[in-house]
Amino acid sequence: MQRLFSTFPNSWPGAGLLLLRLAAGTPLLCYLLTLSRSSGAPHHWVEWVSMSVSLLLIPGGWTPIAAASSALAEGWLAIAAGTLDSVHLLRCVIATSLLMLGPGAWSIDARLYGRKRIQVGAR
Repeated sequence: MQRLFSTFPNSWPGAGLLLLRLAAGTPLLCYLLTLSRSSGAPHHWVEWVSMSVSLLLIPGGWTPIAAASSALAEGWLAIAAGTLDSVHLLRCVIATSLLMLGPGAWSIDARLYGRKRIQVGAR
């Protein structure tokens, strides 16, 4: 499982990755809330993808899978209207960069799959 993740940077780079996860997950959550208020949602799978991806991206769980799903969903939404929507394209780029960089040290993935220190011998 370690091969799916890059390094887990801490400090300022970790804070930057936390902000990047928030920038990728929060608009999906807001998009889900606007879809649930509207009477006829065009595609129900977009709602499920938005909900699951935002609930995984914000705390940093399964980040490579969630970021790839977010990039695909946002890329599809960017070209679905027939014209290239710049807002969804920007969100696709953010999710792609998060996919490439990893979740950071302040994430669930870092706690589950991060590097661990093993002490050999009794002290």
